[in-house]
Amino acid sequence: MNFDTGYELIITIVNKGWADHVIKVTRNAGAPGATVLHARGSGIHDITSFLGLAIEPEKEIILNVVPESISEKIVTEVADALNLKAPGTGISMILPLRGVTGLFHDSDSRK
Repeated sequence: MNFDTGYELIITIVNKGWADHVIKVTRNAGAPGATVLHARGSGIHDITSFLGLAIEPEKEIILNVVPESISEKIVTEVADALNLKAPGTGISMILPLRGVTGLFHDSDSRK
């Protein structure tokens, strides 16, 4: 297992229906791929009601494992493309990765 990976995890959480747009932006910025998870938000500003019942909006979580050298560029481009500075649009963050296994690259697959 590689503990000094040189990779970071970008987590982007947006409203349902925005994952394809996020993936397009991250790929154009250099991310090799993405994983999309479906979730439900519970932020105080996001809860609406219908017939007196609280409705929690559905979210999409996009995970990108990328080299550290391009992670900030990707997050900046996602933030700009989706206007993440506006309230209720989403959030994007970078986490360091440690102890990663299963990362394969074209050069690795030829061995």
